Amino acid sequence: MPSKKRTPELTHLDAEGAARMVDVSAKTASLRSATARAVVTLGPAAWSALDTSENRKGDALGVARLAGIQAAKRTSDWIPLCHPLVFDGVDVALTRNARSRSVEIVASVRGTGKTGYEMEAMVAAAAAALTVYDMCKGAGKGIVVGPIELVSKTGGKGGDWARPAATARRPRRDR
Repeated sequence: MPSKKRTPELTHLDAEGAARMVDVSAKTASLRSATARAVVTLGPAAWSALDTSENRKGDALGVARLAGIQAAKRTSDWIPLCHPLVFDGVDVALTRNARSRSVEIVASVRGTGKTGYEMEAMVAAAAAALTVYDMCKGAGKGIVVGPIELVSKTGGKGGDWARPAATARRPRRDR
């Protein structure tokens, strides 16, 4: 007899299908982390302004890094059913790639909690990416934000997870 596949559970839905916040009161706090990435691709004029530091708004990548950190702290304000979490560290790194005229953003969040930090990492990467757009849009509106994706997570009941290397969309870095 063929085995029956289990349908993945959507934990933010109650028995009637209504949205709900997951109750994590019975969970044990554990060390957890999550890393997400985003890519921003700029047109020639916007890339030139960013690359030559001639952006009239100032240090685009520095402001974007701070926006990502601030956004991670406010994730529950962005995502209605996310728990407001305390975490121990946030890193947001932005790397330029002249070949593809893109900026790769990698955001990592870590701490000890009852639920994971995936959304905090994703929101940090997204906010940093949108800030690069905002800081550079004066030099060209054809900027593309995306993909935004979870790269990895550690800890919790679900254990560790990492995006397979074959499916990760990684631009080549300038070196």
